Amino acid sequence: MEWENQTIPVEFFLKGLSGYPRLELLFFVLIFLMYVVILLGNGTLILISILDPHLHTPMYFFLGNLSFLDICYTTTSIPSTLVSLLSERKTISLSGCAVQMFLGLAMGTTECVLLGMMAFDRYVAVCNPLRYPIIMCKDAYVPMAVGSWFAGIINSAVQTTFVVQLPFCRNTVINHFSCEILAVMKMACADISGNEFIMLVATILFTLMPLLLIIISYSLIISSILKIHSSEGRSKAFSTCSAHLTVVIIFYGTILFMYLKPKSKETFNSDDLDATDKIISMFYGVMTPMLNPLIYSLRNKDVKEAVKHLLNRSFFSK
Repeated sequence: MEWENQTIPVEFFLKGLSGYPRLELLFFVLIFLMYVVILLGNGTLILISILDPHLHTPMYFFLGNLSFLDICYTTTSIPSTLVSLLSERKTISLSGCAVQMFLGLAMGTTECVLLGMMAFDRYVAVCNPLRYPIIMCKDAYVPMAVGSWFAGIINSAVQTTFVVQLPFCRNTVINHFSCEILAVMKMACADISGNEFIMLVATILFTLMPLLLIIISYSLIISSILKIHSSEGRSKAFSTCSAHLTVVIIFYGTILFMYLKPKSKETFNSDDLDATDKIISMFYGVMTPMLNPLIYSLRNKDVKEAVKHLLNRSFFSK
């Protein structure tokens, strides 16, 4: 692109599914229903983790943070996506795009780090059960959660600040549902190697390092479980971490599929995303937060009992 075409954009155009008008209404209904389930499911988990004294443990404290995080993460993008699907006006201001980038990246980073902290919590619970109350005391797990949020905010603030300072070209069409930071960077009429380096460092620190912690933790957990002689003991030990492991597989599995799947010849050297890429992106941004409370509810007796107790108390209080 020619350097004289650079400008400070007043607004960006979010292409989304503009090329598929028949799918827009279908996607609106699906995303809206998923968003309702996200709010109800994660809201319920937050409520029971606060109200039920039996759930005042490190694992459910982290789970409450994860649920709140999922609500915040989806709220940064879903409402604007729903509006753009039904509206002919599919634009977003530079400041609005910056806020969306900041919140989306902050929530995504925080979730990666928080999942790593939860894996460590499960490692201590399974491999060092007698020392668990000492190691995972309130003075330990609260700073771990706060540190996860702090890491997300700092990473997002640094990356978003550098992106919004870039000079942009006249073509400000974002081929996405929302202001995804990499898609915005590609529209810059400047060398973005510095931004890419910062993103690489951040990915290693806040995505791959937590993943490494998760892999190490679960390797030690599996090794410890296999040493248990009774099948009942092995089943009980595995049940304490199966829900978290399922969430991790869905979360990181979707990320790896998004970025490692082969590109078609037509789009390999193009900035365009095909419909499949957009659906996968939606799965990552909507399906995972929707499935998290369902997974923890279906695979956890304590959560199911707490939900029943909450419903019974609400019913009899009327």
